[in-house]
Amino acid sequence: AGRSLLAFKRGLAETGYAEDRNVTIEYRWAEDQYDRLPGLAKELVQRRVAVLVAAGSPAALPAKGATTAIPTVFMIGSDPVELGLVASLNHPGGNLTGVAYLNVEVAPKRLELLHQFVPAAKSIALLVNPANPVVAEAQAKELESAARSLGLHLLLVNASNPIEIEDAFATLVRDRVGALQIGVDPLFGNHVDQLVALATRHKVPTIYPWREFTAAGGLMNYGASIPDAFRQVGVYTGQILKGAMPADLPVQRPTKLRLVLNLKAAKALGLTVPLSLLARADEVIE
Repeated sequence: AGRSLLAFKRGLAETGYAEDRNVTIEYRWAEDQYDRLPGLAKELVQRRVAVLVAAGSPAALPAKGATTAIPTVFMIGSDPVELGLVASLNHPGGNLTGVAYLNVEVAPKRLELLHQFVPAAKSIALLVNPANPVVAEAQAKELESAARSLGLHLLLVNASNPIEIEDAFATLVRDRVGALQIGVDPLFGNHVDQLVALATRHKVPTIYPWREFTAAGGLMNYGASIPDAFRQVGVYTGQILKGAMPADLPVQRPTKLRLVLNLKAAKALGLTVPLSLLARADEVIE
């Protein structure tokens, strides 16, 4: 959360706002318990905040449910039109706008890259959070058809907290799964070190959605930059504080996707990085 928050504040600064100088930020954390989000959103609405910022797909719908008046800026990894957050990307139309980075749609591409890295693995698992059903189901559906077309068997594993993350790995080991894809969910972003440590300990080749995992020692990631998305959320928040209307601010779609590989992690797994992946990589961590 630290880097994301810094990026958000950087975006605010670009529009002339600095915390405790000319803007106060009220923080509410759900501590991985998504059922607390509607209550937290209502609490902030009752405090009559000038702008509500909903970071992560699980927070966006509760924020929308809490107010039709307070301008709201979201950051999600799925389609905001499909979720019913906005009327269209170019003309959001209501009190919400924000950043929708490509992530759920990128899930099949991640599977393809993982398959390229470990072609011998015929059984691959996808870790999702059932507490975030809309996103979990969308990812599972996308991946099931992608796995079929690659001739792979896909195993779905669920986790809604750190203990269940441990259990999920025990399941993978028991079922002799050859590789793992971590789904898009704020919970997993909050437990980067735990996920990387488990994948390393159990020697499971894993692809992650965000660079933070690869930097922490994970094998590889493919996706949009989370700090970039948070910076844009900060810029939009500042513009709204200056008087812009969410209805007039198009939903931003960061389309720059980066493939990052960690050579040390590959070596620890006894894997040779295919040259085709090395050539494609945007960054290689030695």
